[in-house]
Amino acid sequence: MSLCDLAPTYIRAIAPYQPGKPIAELARELGLDEHRIVKLASNENPLGASPKALVAIEAELDQLARYPDGSGFELKAALSAKLGVGTEQIVLGNGSNDVLEMAARAFLAAGVSAVYSEHAFAVYPLAILAVGAEGITAPARDFGHDLDAMLAAVRADTRMVFIANPNNPTGTLLANADVLAFLEKVPANVLVVLDEAYGEYLPAELQSDAVDWLARFPNLIVTRTFSKAYGLAGLRVGYALASPAIADMMNRVRQPFNVNSLALVAATAALNDDEFIARSYALNQLGMRQLTQGLRLLGLDYIPSYANFLAIRIGNATAMYRRLLEHGVIVRPIGNYGMPEYLRVSIGLASENNQFLQALEDVVKEQV
Repeated sequence: MSLCDLAPTYIRAIAPYQPGKPIAELARELGLDEHRIVKLASNENPLGASPKALVAIEAELDQLARYPDGSGFELKAALSAKLGVGTEQIVLGNGSNDVLEMAARAFLAAGVSAVYSEHAFAVYPLAILAVGAEGITAPARDFGHDLDAMLAAVRADTRMVFIANPNNPTGTLLANADVLAFLEKVPANVLVVLDEAYGEYLPAELQSDAVDWLARFPNLIVTRTFSKAYGLAGLRVGYALASPAIADMMNRVRQPFNVNSLALVAATAALNDDEFIARSYALNQLGMRQLTQGLRLLGLDYIPSYANFLAIRIGNATAMYRRLLEHGVIVRPIGNYGMPEYLRVSIGLASENNQFLQALEDVVKEQV
């Protein structure tokens, strides 16, 4: 018997999450100059981190011998003031992945199920399987969430539904009215996890109303992150908003000191850096137009996106991904999302977008 057989069957069934390829790894593999490689694989902010966050990090450096504030008091107070929720409704995590997993650990177990959409974020089935629960995949509609199908997939043993809005990796968006209608229909004993990692990239008229819904729906959990628009992906800090009772259950499975000191101060400072968020949004809008215009000139289809990335239909996406690597451009194949003909590309700086489009044109011509 292999020692691996000691792990539960549901753990052995998990396919590990595959992150985007790092620049240094590609440089080593192909002997490329790191400075000429463009990484558009992980939906990172091409502007870098919030300047206010960088100042806060520098001021915190001489405190690294101390453990972080395990309660996250300052960050919770800042979130409470910004969002109008009580601090007892906030759960802090090592990225929003951490709070997604806390929700699963707190409320799922063997013998119950959770629902998520086809083509939705890969962490949902991982979090579900890791606690021995059964994942139910609801069919997508036009690569986005079909809320009617998701509601129909809910069973008597279902305890949780995961919704990403906007969705990763497709960039599709559900209207506030549709999400609200879903909340009104779903059984009150089913928790709805609304993952809003890309919400800062939405225009004002499409911004989420989810915080306002918390008082009305005690079964709602909203998750958000500082990894995307705020530019703090390397520090890993996210949060969940929920009723005090649900937040309390999640905090019971939270690891001590799960958010490090630099992440806490950086997120607290970044939260009110409205100028940086405005610049990030504007750059993303420009980059989205740049890429979509370039793709249309190349005759390539893409899924209209409300986030900071595009899913592009490219035929043999795995082969195209490898050819782009040879041109020094890292994007993301998404065959593991049931989309083997698509590549996901993040919006970068104008120069990075140009380099991607030129490389893509060259690779497409090579296939002719």
